[in-house]
Amino acid sequence: MTFRLGLTGSIGMGKSTTAQMFRDLGHPVWDADQAVHRLYAPGGLAVAPVAAAFPAALAQGGIDRGALKTALAADPAALARLEGIVHPLVARDRQDFLARHVGAPLVVLDIPLLFESAHPPDLDGVAVVSTDPATQAARVLARPGMTRDTLAMILARQMPDADKRARADWIIPTDSLDGARAAVARIVNEVAPHA
Repeated sequence: MTFRLGLTGSIGMGKSTTAQMFRDLGHPVWDADQAVHRLYAPGGLAVAPVAAAFPAALAQGGIDRGALKTALAADPAALARLEGIVHPLVARDRQDFLARHVGAPLVVLDIPLLFESAHPPDLDGVAVVSTDPATQAARVLARPGMTRDTLAMILARQMPDADKRARADWIIPTDSLDGARAAVARIVNEVAPHA
């Protein structure tokens, strides 16, 4: 029986680094953001339907995320239309991943907006990555082009960290790499002890 672990956390909490720790231990990880990138890339399944709905977003055979963002900002109803196109394709990508790893003792589904999702996948447990607000802000503001205003806007769209922690089965502290690795190892030993 495969244990389906949801991995989530707000921006700058260290989720990508933590997901890699599960990979390093040999556990398959599906990444929702990477799935969207594949769908928007030239030849991706979302290109034709998204370009039909948002023609200005088509560039060099793929979807230009910057142009798409501009189109979404201009039309309050556009986001719901986009989600209606993309969410079923993302769900299919996730199902394909699960089918490929049906015999694995543990699979990790890395979903940034897991708790914010209207239709979350069926999971056996959820781990939330978390650190203190100052560390989170420092990590995010170190990214190219990131500003405090942009960070505040992103955080306003995400469930507060305290609420995510309250809903989690496990909390992975990412204040240090060693602490995060230890928490990941504890989860693996608990849910897939013979992996």
